Amino acid sequence: MAMVGLFWIAEGDVYVGAKPSGLGPGVRLTPEGVVALGDGQSGIHPWEDVRALSVTDVPVKSFMRQVGAVRSLAVGTVVNLALPMVPGRVDEAPATMTVTVESSGGRHELAAYVAAAVGYSPAETELSRALLSRLTEGAATMATTLAAMSEWGRSSGGGTPRGAERERLLREWAGGSGD
Repeated sequence: MAMVGLFWIAEGDVYVGAKPSGLGPGVRLTPEGVVALGDGQSGIHPWEDVRALSVTDVPVKSFMRQVGAVRSLAVGTVVNLALPMVPGRVDEAPATMTVTVESSGGRHELAAYVAAAVGYSPAETELSRALLSRLTEGAATMATTLAAMSEWGRSSGGGTPRGAERERLLREWAGGSGD
């Protein structure tokens, strides 16, 4: 599994945001369409009906967000050590993004968990949005782009690449120069 921009690529599967588990919300991109996963949002939006694909509520990486994540981790560790089995204690749910699918059937807002604990870089966020837009340019473009992302996921070894490599991949998949 690897994170590249707003995408989570697990072997050949491509998700917007984190790959969901159980009944958690998620959005999977397949050659057939945009698949809504999780409790309260199921179904598929076939590519031939999708006119636009966008994402909002994306947490952008900042120094203060990084400080907050470290502080939260430290406080959580202390609380878990001091109160490991307190009844009624609920862990905080992961943050979500909104993936909007505009289709001939209307506008559909889908939730997807955020995969980046401290947020996404501004560059990766914009490149990911460009890539989502590219996926709606036509069947051939969508098929070629998703195939490239899936193939990379199968051959990457499962590790998330460094920032510069993630940006290069996003530019390549979005149709810009990969160099």
